[in-house]
Amino acid sequence: MQQNLIKRALISVTDKTGIVEFAQGLQTFGVEILSTGGTAAQLRKAGVEVVDVSDYTGFPEMMDGRLKTLHPKIHGGLLALRDKQEHLDALKKHDIGLIDMAVINLYRFEDTVAKPGCTLAEAIENIDIGGPTMLRAASKNYRFVSVVTDPVDYGMILAAMKENGGRISEATNFELAKKTFQLTARYDGAISNYLGLIAADVEEKREFPDTFTVQFSRAQDLRYGENPHQKAAFYRENDPKISALSNARQLQGKELSYNNIMDGDAAWQVVSDFDLPGAVIIKHANPCGAATSEGDMAEAFRKALAGDPVSAFGGIVALNRPVDAKTAEEMTKTFFEVILAPAYSAEATRILETKQNVRVLEIPSACDRRASGYDFRRVMGGLLLQERDMAAYDIRKARVATKRAPTETEYQALDFAWRIVKHVKSNAIVFTTNDQLVGLGAGQTSRVDSVKLAIMKAVLPTTGAVVGSDAFFPFRDGIDIAARAGVTAIVQPGGSMKDDEAIQAADEHGIAMLFTGMRHFRH
Repeated sequence: MQQNLIKRALISVTDKTGIVEFAQGLQTFGVEILSTGGTAAQLRKAGVEVVDVSDYTGFPEMMDGRLKTLHPKIHGGLLALRDKQEHLDALKKHDIGLIDMAVINLYRFEDTVAKPGCTLAEAIENIDIGGPTMLRAASKNYRFVSVVTDPVDYGMILAAMKENGGRISEATNFELAKKTFQLTARYDGAISNYLGLIAADVEEKREFPDTFTVQFSRAQDLRYGENPHQKAAFYRENDPKISALSNARQLQGKELSYNNIMDGDAAWQVVSDFDLPGAVIIKHANPCGAATSEGDMAEAFRKALAGDPVSAFGGIVALNRPVDAKTAEEMTKTFFEVILAPAYSAEATRILETKQNVRVLEIPSACDRRASGYDFRRVMGGLLLQERDMAAYDIRKARVATKRAPTETEYQALDFAWRIVKHVKSNAIVFTTNDQLVGLGAGQTSRVDSVKLAIMKAVLPTTGAVVGSDAFFPFRDGIDIAARAGVTAIVQPGGSMKDDEAIQAADEHGIAMLFTGMRHFRH
């Protein structure tokens, strides 16, 4: 495999993490360093010998820094094929030197446009031209040029040079080039998405861009997909600020499966909607158990399990507070595929280690659990794009549609039901108390069947429970059946042509009913 001796490097970075140490390391191999602006100043201050790009090219930086590296002496040095005499002759004729390494990262365009009040003019000025052009040139010529975009790779580069007498292999260069083209693709995608939101001649934002570009990085290959005959892989969004399963650290257990990831994501989304300490158990993307507790995580888990202990077997558990020893002991009494939580005590970790096949994941809690953004779903020949269903709702602002208003306890229960029902497959009906899921009807083709299913699935008493419905009741039959099960209050969006019949049914049964005006379909 070809090895390329690094004699000259060009360094121009926005993220200056570790750059001084890297440049110092390069100079121990006798590498000449070209640099620009702030990077050159920082390197000089640290005692690194630097040649300014403007001195090297014979042209000063100009146009407020817009023009500094777009020059034949830069791009010729990056693009020349070392094994093609015609290229080498051209270099000699025009006094162009070879550049063997480009160390470049780009203006943080995404950070700029994320700032409140960012104008189009500011965004445009933060579009890097010279950086991506040099990166693409160096990457195209990976056989002879090393291109470094990520400070994480500095140590690996220096170690490789030390092992190979100041040389980098073509294989390493190829991996670096792939990483670079992925970076420039993401960068151009961010610019395209941003500009696609802006109408011509004005800075008024649209809801969705003209084209939508997104990039994910492969986190792992999976044994198979939803079924063994389907191949699958898991890709991670390039956003470390999100508190999500995609950023979890696996502490023990087998690799996650496709279905583990699907259900684990669902579990974390549900439990993240609880303000109080809570536990959720998911089976096939729907909660079969959910509960909160004022401060005792073990109690929250026990109540969640009690909601449907049969369905919970082999399910996914998510907790929104650190797991202590008592909670861990409770969880080991039932077989679960996956446990997710923001942290685990040392004793809890030792207890869970006795169940070696259980996948235990730690999800960063310092990040945003309710990050906004787009949800998208592939359909044949296209993509559906929508805002995430993150709308906060104060249950006490819902309209009381019946003669009787909810009691304080019922308001608390209705709030709990409304938080749960948004995560259940439509048509969705939940029976709850103020802190516990009692019964669940999910994914039925008629709402009355969901009510019947929720009652049938209920292990706990339904008398005194409340009902949450993700959409309106089209007829009074669902309310009549819920009343016979002992329900005392209902929360639903309202908006049916037969709302009056639903209200009349509730009044006849002495049920308090709230209309939220907000629907939570989940397909």
